[in-house]
Amino acid sequence: MCGIAGLAEKSSGASAVMSEMLQVMQHRGPDHSAIYQHGDTTLGHLRLSIIDLETGDQPIFNEDKTLCLIYNGELYNYQEIRKDLIAKGHQFSTKSDSEVILHGYEEFGPDILKQLNGIFALAIYNLVDESLFLARDHFGIKPLHYFHDGHRFIFASEQKAIIQHPAVERKINFESLHLHLNLRYTQGTHTLFNGIKRLPPAHYLHYAQGNVQIKKYWSLEMPLPNPDTEDETVEKIHFYIKQAVQRQLISDVPIGVYLSGGMDSSTIVQKMHELGVPQINTFTLGFNEPTDEFPDAELVAQHFQTNHRTLALSFNPLEDYEKTIWHAEEPKINLLQGYNMSQMVSKHVKVVLGGLGGDEIFAGYDIHKFIYPFNNWHNKVPAWMKKLFRWKADFLFKVQNASSTLPIDEYRRGMQMLLAIGQIEKYYLILRNVWDFDNGFYDRIYTREVANEMRKKAKTAKQFIPLFEKVKESSPLDQVLFAEMHSKMINDYLLVEDRMSMAHSVEERVPFLDIDLVEYAMSIPIEMKIKHNQTKYIFRKAMESRLPPNIVKKKKWGFTANPYLQFKKDLKTQAESTLTRSFVEEQGIFNYKYLRSIIDHKPYPRMRWHYNYLWIVLGLAKWQKIFNVK
Repeated sequence: MCGIAGLAEKSSGASAVMSEMLQVMQHRGPDHSAIYQHGDTTLGHLRLSIIDLETGDQPIFNEDKTLCLIYNGELYNYQEIRKDLIAKGHQFSTKSDSEVILHGYEEFGPDILKQLNGIFALAIYNLVDESLFLARDHFGIKPLHYFHDGHRFIFASEQKAIIQHPAVERKINFESLHLHLNLRYTQGTHTLFNGIKRLPPAHYLHYAQGNVQIKKYWSLEMPLPNPDTEDETVEKIHFYIKQAVQRQLISDVPIGVYLSGGMDSSTIVQKMHELGVPQINTFTLGFNEPTDEFPDAELVAQHFQTNHRTLALSFNPLEDYEKTIWHAEEPKINLLQGYNMSQMVSKHVKVVLGGLGGDEIFAGYDIHKFIYPFNNWHNKVPAWMKKLFRWKADFLFKVQNASSTLPIDEYRRGMQMLLAIGQIEKYYLILRNVWDFDNGFYDRIYTREVANEMRKKAKTAKQFIPLFEKVKESSPLDQVLFAEMHSKMINDYLLVEDRMSMAHSVEERVPFLDIDLVEYAMSIPIEMKIKHNQTKYIFRKAMESRLPPNIVKKKKWGFTANPYLQFKKDLKTQAESTLTRSFVEEQGIFNYKYLRSIIDHKPYPRMRWHYNYLWIVLGLAKWQKIFNVK
């Protein structure tokens, strides 16, 4: 895994700027760094050596030196593509997967992207016309950001590299901030840094003569439910997961597994054992909290005779909050788990497989159990009843808001969720704790001036309605699974996994997001994914003969921090010391009175949303300080 960066502008100081860009991303590639300049373009590369340790340094050129590539990722099917390209007359100077992409682009142009199975963010520079071609993998597993103001084009694996350029103003994107406060992640192509965007997954970007063009090269579709029986589905699940794991074992360095003790990571271990991997390295981290899964992980490790390592830490997420925000580039919750996990793993392996994606493709989250019982109701609610429900939901908010009784806020949200039956996108978003359906809540969160501006331009639902609309013929729960693959998966979970693993120079791979596996899983009827309101029904059936019974039967147990317990530890004290009246009023974004009401309230388990909100506002203050954002 690596870090990439580029700068296209007429400037005599481009090399110095690039040095600073690479310096802040050094963790992404400590094994080798390089800067290449040609014309008005400067490219930078940081390498974490995984494949072709001897000749895989970058940039890499084609035979006649007309194309140059820098690349971050791993291509799992590069050997097959390489054979095809050699048969077509291409000559290779390395054994790397990077060079396969370069020759593939030379042969097929952008269409080569459709042949790739892997995780990648790449840039190809054309020395003849001085144009740039950028691309990002199908699910956005690897990050790629860019800035374009008409005078210069800058790109990098991380946003902090782009802001090293003196022309990039460090200002907040308030629309992104509003989304972040609703979702606890930033949905869409924008980031919290005004002017810095993310290249969407499965898209490529062409930059030439000051102009940017972006096109999609692949789409995840929602196929009609397949006719397979349960037994046939079980057989195919085993085939596709085994194929995915086998593909992602390719490496010239040792590989490990993040073993949580849940079904997803345990299945990866089982498939590695089935494939005959001689020494399986597994790692489990705990924080001496109720969410620790040491016994279950130990059960799986003993069952498959892995080389198992554990680490128990005292859980104090805010202790290293600034450090993790610097890596995540957003004020996020639940960063320390992944940060400490990769720190532990980095002492033993460079590559690790994780179970992310299993819950998304097989319906494994608790929220799916709240959606499934109403799966046949959403399409049967008449328009007049929706209007009545909307009126009642607004009335509930006005009553609860006027009472200023914080602990009953969660119950009010639950009632509003039920009143959203018939509007699956609203039902889902309320379930995910989105609050901006309540117009009056803007005044509780923001200052009056900011509230008025946010009402005009910032609505969370507008980011999600197109996703639900695209698959409106599918069942409501299928719509949710589809939407989450294009939202929370990419911009929350994968962002955290990438930043926290790369913080310690560890490459994390995600077999459950193998293209073939995902496409088949999306075709499994929803009635097989959840049955009698049991999540992952067909996946559990597939694994019941391959894993210890306790693992197959256990409930979903997230690797998360309890915000109520955290408030009683150091969240309250840090919020009090940082979010003072003078600071909040000078910052000019938030309603200090509302923040103070949360801080001063007696700790209460049902105030989880309030504590998460406080966590994000505190994180934003630290984010502004760390990156000197105004």
